Amino acid sequence: MSKTTHIANAAAPVMAPLHRDGRYRNHVPMHRLGFLKTLRLIWVSLFGKPTNTRPAGEIPVLALSRQQLLAAPNNSVFRLGHSTVLLKLRNQFFLTDPVFAKRASPVQWAGPQRFHQPPISLEDLPSIKAVILSHNHYDHLDHMAIKALIGKTEHFLAPIGVGDTLIEWGVPAAKVRQLDWWQSTEIDGMRFVATPSQHFSGRSLRDGNQTLWASWVMIDNDQKIFFSGDSGYFNGFKQIGDRYGPFDLTLMETGAYNVDWPDVHMQPEETLQAHIDLRGRWLLPIHNGTFDLAMHAWHEPFDRILALAWEKNIAISTPQMGQPFYLDYPTRGHAWWLGVEGVVESYIDDAEQPQGSRHQA
Repeated sequence: MSKTTHIANAAAPVMAPLHRDGRYRNHVPMHRLGFLKTLRLIWVSLFGKPTNTRPAGEIPVLALSRQQLLAAPNNSVFRLGHSTVLLKLRNQFFLTDPVFAKRASPVQWAGPQRFHQPPISLEDLPSIKAVILSHNHYDHLDHMAIKALIGKTEHFLAPIGVGDTLIEWGVPAAKVRQLDWWQSTEIDGMRFVATPSQHFSGRSLRDGNQTLWASWVMIDNDQKIFFSGDSGYFNGFKQIGDRYGPFDLTLMETGAYNVDWPDVHMQPEETLQAHIDLRGRWLLPIHNGTFDLAMHAWHEPFDRILALAWEKNIAISTPQMGQPFYLDYPTRGHAWWLGVEGVVESYIDDAEQPQGSRHQA
C-alpha cells in the first residue's frame, strides 16, 4: 500500500495497470530475448559497442543561470539533458525526471557516462514547484539529484511505489503525491494526470516491476503538455489523445531503441505515430543526446525523427541542451548535432522564423 494518498480519481479508467503477486505488468506480454541473445547483448554492451554510440566532438550546451531562468518568459521549456526538462509555467518551475549524475548507473565508477554537463547545476536551479517522475530507472531517477532537490522543491509527483522510494531517501511524506494511472492531482490550479505507458521498473535484481511506470499529462487552462517518460508503442497513446488531446507540446521518448526491445522503447517511426495518436501540435524529442544506452549511433534518433517529421509535415523542434523552446512562439531550432560530428560547418537554423503561436500551430 502506498504511503501517500494525495490524489484524486479521474473518470473510470480506460486502461488500468495490471498488478499481481506484488508486481506490475504491461497489457502486452514482454518480448523475451532468450539466453543466447541476452548473453550476446551483455557482451556487446561491455566490449563491442560501435564507436559512434558516443559523440566524436563536444555536445553544444547553452549555459543557464538562475537569473536567466527567473527572467525567462512564461511558458518556456528547457532541455537539460536526456529526459530532464525544466518547464516554466505560471511563473513557477516544474522539472521532469531530474538526472544530474555523471553516470546513469547504481555506481559512479561504471555504467553509461554523460556526453555533456547539465546547462545548470542543481545548486543554481531556482525553487521548483514540482518534480515529475515517470519511473525508477537510473537514467530517470537520480538519488543524488533528489537529495539535492528536497530543500528547494515543494511537491514530488510519482507513480505508485516510486514515492515510497523518495520517502526512504528523506523526502518528507507531505511533499510526495503518488498516483495510479488516470489519477490526477492539482497544484495551484494546474492539473497533472498520471497516464499509462508500456515499460518496466527496477533498480536492482530483486525489485523488478514492484513500482509503477507512467507518462504524464499537464493541463494549464487551455494549454496541454504531454511527457512520455519511457514507453514502447501501444494503444494507450490513442486513449490518452482521445481523452486529453490535442496537446500543444509532446515531450516524446526518441532514443535508446533496439529491434529486440519493441515492448519498452519506441523506434522513431513509432514515436512519430504516438505523437499523432496524442493529437500533438509540436513534437520535442527527448531521451537522447546525453547517455550511451543502445547500439545505434548517438545522433541517429535526431536524424531519423527529423526526417520523418519533415516527410509527414509534423511540427518538430530540436533545441540544443539549455536552449529555450517557447510554447507561445514555437520554432524548429536547428540540427545542432551535425556540427558535433563535423558533418557541416554551419547549421540549418530557422530559429528566427517563428512558426506561429501555439494556437496557430
